[in-house]
Amino acid sequence: MADAPLSQQVLREHVASVYFNYNATFLARVVFVLVLGAFMYLQLGDPMVLPFVVLHLTLYLGMYFTPRWNPSVRAADSAWWARKITRIVTLLGFADALAPWIFVPAGNLPVTAALMVVMMGNCARAVQSLRPLKAALFGHTLPMMGGLIIALAWQRDSIHLFLAAFAAIYLFLMLRVGVQEHRLLADSLILRFEKEALAVRLEEQIAATERASQEKTRFLASASHDLRQPLHAIALFGAALENELRGRPEGVNAERLMRAVNALGTSLDTMLDVSKLDAGVVLPELQAVQLDGLFLPLNHMFSARAEQKELQLRVRASGLWVHSDPQLLHRLLSNLIDNALKYTASGGVTVTARARADAVWIEVRDTGIGIAPEQLGRIFEEFYQVGNLGRDRSQGLGIGLSIVQRLSRLLDHPMQVHSRPGRGTCFRVVLPAAGPRVGAPPAGPILQGVEAHRRRDAAAQALPGRVLLVDDEAEIREAMGQLLRSWSIEVQAVADEAQAEEAMAQAQGRAQPFDLLICDYRLANGTDGLDTGLRLRQRFGSGMPLLLVTGETAPERLKRVRASGVAVLFKPVDAGKLFQTLAELAPSGAQ
Repeated sequence: MADAPLSQQVLREHVASVYFNYNATFLARVVFVLVLGAFMYLQLGDPMVLPFVVLHLTLYLGMYFTPRWNPSVRAADSAWWARKITRIVTLLGFADALAPWIFVPAGNLPVTAALMVVMMGNCARAVQSLRPLKAALFGHTLPMMGGLIIALAWQRDSIHLFLAAFAAIYLFLMLRVGVQEHRLLADSLILRFEKEALAVRLEEQIAATERASQEKTRFLASASHDLRQPLHAIALFGAALENELRGRPEGVNAERLMRAVNALGTSLDTMLDVSKLDAGVVLPELQAVQLDGLFLPLNHMFSARAEQKELQLRVRASGLWVHSDPQLLHRLLSNLIDNALKYTASGGVTVTARARADAVWIEVRDTGIGIAPEQLGRIFEEFYQVGNLGRDRSQGLGIGLSIVQRLSRLLDHPMQVHSRPGRGTCFRVVLPAAGPRVGAPPAGPILQGVEAHRRRDAAAQALPGRVLLVDDEAEIREAMGQLLRSWSIEVQAVADEAQAEEAMAQAQGRAQPFDLLICDYRLANGTDGLDTGLRLRQRFGSGMPLLLVTGETAPERLKRVRASGVAVLFKPVDAGKLFQTLAELAPSGAQ
């Protein structure tokens, strides 16, 4: 029915409304005509009462047994059913018009008055029940009340003429009310169907938007994976080459190559961050965080860049503590500072924290280009950048603020933005205040990173001695093998699970089992590397560490990887990160 024209939908509702009281109208009419006939016969003793009653009962029975409208009728057939019910009620109207000619005797005003009351009440009931169909309304009331008016006027005395005039005025007023109510009812139905149509279109638009978002996510995941595969091989070969050429003149080009690879990897990792946040695999670890310990690394991170642009970067100490995740909050604030420096040509950027009741406001203010009011609603969209319609790559991908918004929701730290074009912008993050934690270490992720490097250096002699690599791409196997061998790790690389089983069986037979298993997530023919690694570990030693390497960024797969609890590195794998992870996973006594 939703596909039918609006006029047909409205007419269908009108017909349905008239037929809704069909049975009740039939019973009421039967009882009414029997009571009226009995009353008039007792009052007048006129033998014409009986034919009048029989005529009406015959019409009512025909009305009852004739096929009726039902909800399964098509909207396109509504006009036919409207004409049918109009013919039926018009015929009943002419039958009712006979009553005053039979029951209005001269000089019997009580009976005349009683009949007038009955017929005027019948007119009011008809207006109420037939107002959805204007033709049926006029078809029934005009003959019925017209018969009464003419019969009264036919008596020609003043009292009957007055009653005829009164009945005519009553008919006019009732028809006017009926027409007005018909118009109101039609307008309300039109408004209802228009709203329903808008709701349907809105649902379709929402569904289309959701499909587009899902397709975008799948496209980005697929494109990211396809880009990460060759980049992963380049990174591994480049790292191996850098190790071989270190200290030689040719090593400069290797270092430049790795800087370019790392820059591209950073861009891909930014998109991976979006996928991780959308997948829900990033869970905050909330704790009391000292903001000064967080601000100091941020100042070190961006001060050189600010000096290069001849900008002032002021990160002010506050002594405040907040309840948050230090790593995720550091990422949120670093994105805001990076964005502020990017769009500020003169002046500077100020980072402050202020206590407000039981909350703390962290504000990142800049004196940059500002944001027009019509653009404020779009700055958190992926790939949208103010003043970068030409997509200048030097200004980044336009994902930083999108990640900020996701982190803000994840941490439940509301964001506020105030901006004046040409004067600058202020991003405010509202965090819950926390009490100082006695003996808490500095929360700065950079300081933690330095400590991680120290641990990595201390663990340099604790790398795994023998590693089994499962990857279906020959170039990846060759590149990973070269890099691991440059770290004095014995590597055996295979393409699939069957070859891995054979290699592990042979190693056990020689009493030289592998210390670590590295599996690519997506193997040939759609084989799942995570399942492959878990099966191999179960068959040949549940205590053997498993490292998963993947270029996947699809949210549902990221959730699965996280749920497995297996260590994972994302392509392109940074050589330093790989070294650190191998040292952490190496069993005690390795090498």
